Amino acid sequence: MKFNYGKIFLLGIGFFGVSVIWGIYNAFVPIFLSEKFGLAAGWIGFFMTLDNIAALLIQPPVGAWSDKLRTPIGRRMPFILIGAPLGALAFGVIPLVSVLPLFVACTSTLLLSMALWRTPVVALMPDITPSQYRSQANGIVNFMGGVGAIVSFLGGSALYKLNPAFPFWLGSALVILSALLVFIFIREPKDYAESPEETPGMLASLKEVMQDADKSAIRLLLAIFFWFLGYTAIEAFFTLYSVKHLGLSEADGAGLLGHLSLFFVLFALVAGFIGSRIGRRVSISIGLVLLSILIAWMYFMSPATLITPLAKIPVLGTVRVISLFLMGAGISWALININSLPMVVDMVDLARVGTFTGLYYLFSTLSAIAGPNINGLIIQFSGNNYNSIMLTAPIFMVFALILMRGVRRGEIVIQE
Repeated sequence: MKFNYGKIFLLGIGFFGVSVIWGIYNAFVPIFLSEKFGLAAGWIGFFMTLDNIAALLIQPPVGAWSDKLRTPIGRRMPFILIGAPLGALAFGVIPLVSVLPLFVACTSTLLLSMALWRTPVVALMPDITPSQYRSQANGIVNFMGGVGAIVSFLGGSALYKLNPAFPFWLGSALVILSALLVFIFIREPKDYAESPEETPGMLASLKEVMQDADKSAIRLLLAIFFWFLGYTAIEAFFTLYSVKHLGLSEADGAGLLGHLSLFFVLFALVAGFIGSRIGRRVSISIGLVLLSILIAWMYFMSPATLITPLAKIPVLGTVRVISLFLMGAGISWALININSLPMVVDMVDLARVGTFTGLYYLFSTLSAIAGPNINGLIIQFSGNNYNSIMLTAPIFMVFALILMRGVRRGEIVIQE
């Protein structure tokens, strides 16, 4: 198996489509829930976890299923070709709905269909990449995902001002295009790694990880849980934080997230190379320290200071003081996120990559369910103080940092 940059960039197009959908969803669905349907922060937090509940129930078993599936077009492709079009159709209808039950039906269809194909498209990366190049490959894939986030936040912000439905229609078109390009240009390996014995499923693998004398795997999975607990909570409420705490418009709030995504993209490839040079665990730990400091610093700064304009730049729009913190957060998140999945999949053989990719998403999804709910209740019980999320998130990052100190496996494995 050889490393091919072109193939990885093409695979990244699939992750690009996923990121466009979730960027637009996270930026504007909370606004619909608050302004169109009048839901309180606690209920918005619960609603924003429904995608993760769907992912929790679907993604891990789908990952294990895709390990065992054999079809003429591959073991991952069938999930992509079914899930992407269904998700695109449901996503395009969301902004047109004005009745809450129908809104829930559309979002539920989106969530189920997206959960069906996310793990298989991510599992394709280690399928076609040797271990020693997986941090770099994950950097490329996340680079493309970050480009999708930039398109969703910056492009979506501009389109939202014209018509709130336009960002959603853009997302639908791009996710169909990205899925088609992956199908046309990516060829799955024909010689799948097979275990001499029946490979354990996701639950059996989880039990094995928990009972292993070496606690590296379970510590890493728990660290993933804690850092996503902080990050996803901020992501779910950031647009409302921008409106309610900073006094900006919905579109400007989404644009600020674009600043974070831009620097995540710019640093994604670099983070992969750093992980291959100084080690994945060290890279992740540095990212956790930096991200904790930046978020906590934002909590103690006044809204007037944070929104002070510094410059106006084409594409980026108005760059404010808070933009600098978000750009630093993007760099920090790249160090963490780019190197975590390769650590997980390099703890097992190739036959179980899909299963352990599912475990990665199990813990990150459990976290994404808990995070918005916990922080939504904190916001509600603190008198709708949306700044409170900037205080709780660093605490979760510190827990993750402590757990990472005990991780001893998951670094590069040289393959012949």
